[in-house]
Amino acid sequence: MSTFDPAALECLAAIVEEGGFERAARRLHITQSAVSQRLRALEAQVGSVLVVRSRPLRPTTAGQLLLKHTRQLRLLRADLERDLQELAPSTRGGAREEERIAIAINADSIATWALDALGDLARDRLPLEIIADDQDFTQEWLRSGQVLGCVTTLRTALRGCRMLPLGAMHYVAVAAPSFVRRHLPQGLTAHSFRDVPFLSFNRKDDMQTEFIMRTFGLRRAAVTRMFVPSSEGQVHAAAAGWGVGVVPELLARPLLEDGRLVDLAPGSSVAVQLYWHSWNLESEVLDALAEALCSAAARTLAQPAEA
Repeated sequence: MSTFDPAALECLAAIVEEGGFERAARRLHITQSAVSQRLRALEAQVGSVLVVRSRPLRPTTAGQLLLKHTRQLRLLRADLERDLQELAPSTRGGAREEERIAIAINADSIATWALDALGDLARDRLPLEIIADDQDFTQEWLRSGQVLGCVTTLRTALRGCRMLPLGAMHYVAVAAPSFVRRHLPQGLTAHSFRDVPFLSFNRKDDMQTEFIMRTFGLRRAAVTRMFVPSSEGQVHAAAAGWGVGVVPELLARPLLEDGRLVDLAPGSSVAVQLYWHSWNLESEVLDALAEALCSAAARTLAQPAEA
């Protein structure tokens, strides 16, 4: 099997991750011409085109395989760095930007518990890159080899991966008291939900319709949506009277307690089960990520008996 130049592999990764040759050159601190030369040399060695020069730029199937290999090499280097730091803890040089360890986490977890979970690893200078996506889609980043782990709703482990249960995040329907008085004087019902806008993260986000269907026993539902692509932003917009938010109870709790938000369906919530998936490799970094996330989830999220 051919031995690939690590610099050329990181060049391919930079092109894809940065979305272009110019930004890849800036990241690698080389010229754009050098980026093109490294990619051509790698393509000549593989005997296949690795990047489709489209908008947006994307890797070919062969390019995706090499990208996965590159990220595995990063993981090995990160493991080595941790071992060396244990031997000589006073020599703690910063990791290079291209050595980053990418994981995909749903935005609501980022806004509530996941950053605290990863705090010690970040302070130990593990070069994390956190990619935010909907919890039903984060596994696609892992499936394609773009990240080495993800927090997702997928219950079964992907091929070549391992899975650990984290717990459940509960979602509640909330709105500002003034909004409720003006638009929902009879409360949120199986009929009144059609008359108010719901705050949604993006077009992938179907939590609002799921909440309505479960709460009122409907087989289908359609809601009017306003898009606010931020978990904290949705809570803020709901408190400002924009509409109804179906948000994590963890995030809404302080505003519910001080009266800035009203629970529109007391006793009703949607429990979303979350799982940690990662490559099935022997790795201290992967073990540390799993331990950090699972420990924090056990303290913060609803566990099976509670859920």
